Amino acid sequence: MKSIVLLLLLGGYSALGQSLSKPESAIVATVKKQYPDTEAFLEKVVNINSGTLNIEGVQTVGKLMSDELDKLGFKTEWVKLPDSLNRAGHLVATRQGKKGKKLFLIGHLDTVFEKSLPMEPFTRINDTTASGQGVNDMKGGDVLILAALKALHTQKLLDDTSITVYLTGDEESAGGLESRRDFIERAKQHDLALSFESAQGLNTVTTGRRGASGWTLNVKARSGHSSRIFNDLGYGAIYEATRILNEFRRTLGQEQYLTFNPGLIVGGAEVRYDEKTAKAVVDGKTNIIAGTALVKGDLRFLTEAQKENARTKMREIVDKSLPLTKATISFVDGIPGMEPTAANDELRKQVDKVSRDMGLGPVQANDPGSRGAGDVSFIANYLPCLDGLGASGSGAHSIEEVINLKEYPLLIQRTALLLYRLTR
Repeated sequence: MKSIVLLLLLGGYSALGQSLSKPESAIVATVKKQYPDTEAFLEKVVNINSGTLNIEGVQTVGKLMSDELDKLGFKTEWVKLPDSLNRAGHLVATRQGKKGKKLFLIGHLDTVFEKSLPMEPFTRINDTTASGQGVNDMKGGDVLILAALKALHTQKLLDDTSITVYLTGDEESAGGLESRRDFIERAKQHDLALSFESAQGLNTVTTGRRGASGWTLNVKARSGHSSRIFNDLGYGAIYEATRILNEFRRTLGQEQYLTFNPGLIVGGAEVRYDEKTAKAVVDGKTNIIAGTALVKGDLRFLTEAQKENARTKMREIVDKSLPLTKATISFVDGIPGMEPTAANDELRKQVDKVSRDMGLGPVQANDPGSRGAGDVSFIANYLPCLDGLGASGSGAHSIEEVINLKEYPLLIQRTALLLYRLTR
């Protein structure tokens, strides 16, 4: 049984038939030959904690990636960020040439697993599965980029190409728009962008994904003895916050691709909230009408129009206050949405063609609502983009995170062939 699994792992789905040129067949053979080193390097980077706030860890993983990209003829640099952001910065690797499309390849060095959490090292569970912190989200994607480029370099197929590899250091907890200024400006100088967030299997890619923003609801009300609620002292802050949240749910809760989650709610006589620690302290008693309520949440959307329409309706609901209460709502932009455009779908068709030629079958666009926000969305308005090209697996952001080692070499092969065709 093990020999059959290994044959599939190293040989791909060649039995299904391929339609590849001689150089492309050589690329596939090179990926297979280099795969043991690829998996060993993946294990090495997974075993280094690089939680977003572990600046040293992020930079250590970045240095390992930088050293490998240097060997492939890329010019590497570290983009520093202001100290006030408390973020590690980003790794950028570039090649300048005249062949084919100018490609912008996206990954991220950080994971959600901070140093305070127990370390989950790279562990092979069986022939087709391995676990570890960030093994598919997204160190598997980063190493996939590297492995595909290494195969092309070995075949001397990177010569005279224009490729930028941009690995951010804070995707899991971005340091705001300031942290993405360089990222956006560099992306604009390219013809298309490919992002290597986790794949959802061999036969889907991401042509659109939702954006994310934040909102804060503040409610003030008359306070006093609880026996006077509903009468001369009105309804209190907690009832008003409840009315608003329920109206949000009733009015907007069935709209496709739109979600709004109240992640924190506190109310009482007094409320104090610390933005840095995301902790609240509240004072109150059962016989005192709540004078203050605070709700913080996120708003996820597919397009800017959907976001703005939702915000307008939320403001209208907030303005219809219960007697002797006053509520205000504010919004903070986060990551924009990535609309599934025709240009993005043309990129999907190119992946589909590669997949069919490899004998792996068709590649469809997955549901935009199935993915959260990601770095690629910052540049989706400027050039054609595709995401979900990285490692496949499950359990991302949890101790159950795993990578599919049966599909991983095939995904590397597919990416190497895609890059080859785009740069011809």
